[in-house]
Amino acid sequence: MPAGHFSALPGMPGAGPVSAPPARVHALPSRDYLGAMATTVVWRLWGRCFPPVWLCRRAWPCGYRHYRAALCTKLKQPLAIEDVAPRPVRPHEVRVDVHFCGVNFADILVCRGQYQERPHLPFTPGMEFSGTVLEIGKDVSTVKEGDGVIGVSGLNSMAEEHIADQKALWRIPERVPLREAATLPVSYGTAIMALEHRACTQPGETVLVTAAAGATGLAVIDVATNVLQAKVIAAAGSDEKCKLALRRGAQSSVNYSQGSLKEAVRKLVGRSGVDVVIDTVGGDVFLEALHSLAWEGRIVVVGFSGGTIASVPANLLLLKNISAMGVYWGRYRDQNFPVFSRSLSSALQYCQQGRIQPHAGAVFKLEEVNDAFLHVTERKSTGKVLISLK
Repeated sequence: MPAGHFSALPGMPGAGPVSAPPARVHALPSRDYLGAMATTVVWRLWGRCFPPVWLCRRAWPCGYRHYRAALCTKLKQPLAIEDVAPRPVRPHEVRVDVHFCGVNFADILVCRGQYQERPHLPFTPGMEFSGTVLEIGKDVSTVKEGDGVIGVSGLNSMAEEHIADQKALWRIPERVPLREAATLPVSYGTAIMALEHRACTQPGETVLVTAAAGATGLAVIDVATNVLQAKVIAAAGSDEKCKLALRRGAQSSVNYSQGSLKEAVRKLVGRSGVDVVIDTVGGDVFLEALHSLAWEGRIVVVGFSGGTIASVPANLLLLKNISAMGVYWGRYRDQNFPVFSRSLSSALQYCQQGRIQPHAGAVFKLEEVNDAFLHVTERKSTGKVLISLK
């Protein structure tokens, strides 16, 4: 290289020829100058290789960035917010920057050790989320970095980052906000599965939904009324919740804390009864709803938020040719994935088309996760309860 010339590092100030200094002096860059240039290059390359959200998180010795997560370290005790070191993504996996996570009663049950699935301690709860793709494995073809997605998982969603199999993610259509999308997976997936796949609800039929002001109840009202063109009777435990259900699209309502559900329904529809019942309460509410069914009516069991599992009087099924069935929505992921996936794709499509209007009743920060759980267990929640990670 001729005297008085040097090539700076690619992309850095000073690249190219430099004017020659006086003949007796061969100008070489100082150590401080080279060190500064090298440091700048490293940071520029770092910014290209890693998403911006990683750059504001503290580095662990392994080179990955830590993130915050809600941890259940002991059953029936408050959750703790702790820093977690992430792992690399596998070829078929996707790392998601979580924006919102849904709070479901099942999350509370799993943290009490009362759910069907009992993970080893410690664990992070959370079954559904929305966010943007940070990183994809080499075999991932369904999403790309920067895509907005919703996802479902058994655990681990109540965290700033989540690693999911690509099959557990669905791209969010344009014009659907991440907050609105986060209300869809469990509540609307369940509602669509119960109404369309199980009960085969037809236009003009009458649907009775219990716990109507809850997340699933409002989703059932929304889908039955605005998508399936059915008539909805909303049953709830307070006048305030009944009014909310009416505002969200139900044609009539019943406060079952003030008397017999069966008698109230009979006053509304006569002795003919309702065509479909979607029940999330169980116990006596389930039995009264069962007695409210019409000839060849269908009742779909979604849950037991009332705490009591009722026994079905089989003679009633016989006399009125009634069908009693259940929906364990999450189980479809393993047993019949195409049906499971279709319920989520339909929810996203309905939302994009403006046919449904998801309702988030309350949004808590991650550090308020225990308040969010209490909000649900004290039956203060209406619509979907979300955790915001941003």
